[in-house]
Amino acid sequence: MILYLHFGEPQPEPVYRRLLDMVGEFTPVAQALPPDAALADVSGSTRYFDRDAAGLAGLIRMRAAALHGLDVTVGIGPNPLLARLAAHRGEPGAVRTVPDDPEAVTRFLAGLPASALPGVGPATARTLASYGLRTADRIAATPLLTLQRILGAASGRELRDRAAGIDPSRVTAGAPPRTVEAEHRFAQDEFDAVRREAALTHLTEQLGARLRDERQTCRVLALTVQYADRTGQASITRSRTLPEATAHTPQLRATAHALHGALGLQRARVRSLALRAGDLGDAASTSRQLTFGPDDDRARRIEAAADRARARFGAGAVRPASTAGMR
Repeated sequence: MILYLHFGEPQPEPVYRRLLDMVGEFTPVAQALPPDAALADVSGSTRYFDRDAAGLAGLIRMRAAALHGLDVTVGIGPNPLLARLAAHRGEPGAVRTVPDDPEAVTRFLAGLPASALPGVGPATARTLASYGLRTADRIAATPLLTLQRILGAASGRELRDRAAGIDPSRVTAGAPPRTVEAEHRFAQDEFDAVRREAALTHLTEQLGARLRDERQTCRVLALTVQYADRTGQASITRSRTLPEATAHTPQLRATAHALHGALGLQRARVRSLALRAGDLGDAASTSRQLTFGPDDDRARRIEAAADRARARFGAGAVRPASTAGMR
């Protein structure tokens, strides 16, 4: 059985690594999903600890509460998809199990909103709803060819499998996924929110270009603000999970600006800004939400042309006017 462990709020990297080490005491097959979750395959651990998966989940919750003061939510299922869905279906701070039984899986998925399925964002959910496909069980009962006509061949097949609780992926043990980072340090403490936002725009241009160049997408974006006050330097970090994995600069920029705005820094004396793209994935296997409009496709074509210009003439060949003069 697979455990999906949700630690609540995004955790600082040192704390997150200690949480992974704690999970590793119960099974060597643990996969990091930073900054706030992990997967653990406990199929080989139940006999050793003489406990079932729910019993191991209870031990992990108790250990996390005692050592870190965290109320961990645990979903248990026969595959990573069902374990994740179980964790998020209900109030936080509990252990929820989907038994490894076809009838139990069918009952669990009955009535589950389509938007709860991975890869179904607001645009795709609205499209499915226009065809009366608002829940997982309705999607699973829909002929494959119908879904493929609505969403495309690959996306239609993938969604139908997910709606039926089918997930062939396995838990992959290893360190937290590699991240991509970019930082801008101001020449002097920056009070002006407009100039800080211009710096964020520049950083998202860098991040997006690097991700696309490496054929990667990210699912998590974190902003670190380093500022100065009378006691010296301090910093604060906030992160946000994106609606879909992406390397599209406008989406990264909107998220970065939202994170900055939510901090309410106003007249804070900011020394530097850093953006970190995490939870990286292969762009070739990333599904893209449907938009049914020309604006997004046009923006992506322009972005691709800008990438080609940068590859030929250098990183500074194409950039937004608001970032002129930044390095």
